[in-house]
Amino acid sequence: MNSSNYPSRLLESAVKEFTRLPGIGKKTALRLVLYLLKQDKEVAFRFTDTIRLMREEIMYCQSCYNISDSSTCNICADTRRDKQLICVVESIRDVMAIESTQQYQGIYHVLGGVISPMDGIGPDDLTIVPLEEKLKDGLVTEVIFALSTTMEGDTTNFFLYKRFTKYNVPMTTIARGISIGDELEYTDEVTLGRSLINRLPFENTL
Repeated sequence: MNSSNYPSRLLESAVKEFTRLPGIGKKTALRLVLYLLKQDKEVAFRFTDTIRLMREEIMYCQSCYNISDSSTCNICADTRRDKQLICVVESIRDVMAIESTQQYQGIYHVLGGVISPMDGIGPDDLTIVPLEEKLKDGLVTEVIFALSTTMEGDTTNFFLYKRFTKYNVPMTTIARGISIGDELEYTDEVTLGRSLINRLPFENTL
């Protein structure tokens, strides 16, 4: 749709903002904007206020870097969780995927990505140093690598394994019930749960 087709510059501007969202094209954006426009003002204002509040007040857990409403996320604050067992994941969406299996009772560490030279992402761009600090005190009994089974995920796994070997902490990886190249967040709950339960010593995968 050309700019001249829009009856309002305000409408055009709103559509443009919606197209910034992943997977939202102009037609879908226009449909969403027109839907909001037809709602009572209170509905539209509640929608925008919720987005604004989320952006202004949401926090990242100071321990695991999961999203949270406070400085410590609900998982890290849960006294029933095994604080000596750390599951290393790429993103917050992976935490949500693993939690949905109800097969894991440890805590997490969100790296914020994986090593990907093609995308300009190196080790210093990830939360590797805070993770390493957790291993230095000698209280961690196992580190689970639960990164996606992509080339970038495997590269990151190997980098972490080599870096953390000196701490003599058992390092495992999720079993390959997950197909090579699969993103963790799109794996079904049963397969992901079994992959966690049947995890392997990382050195066995080298």
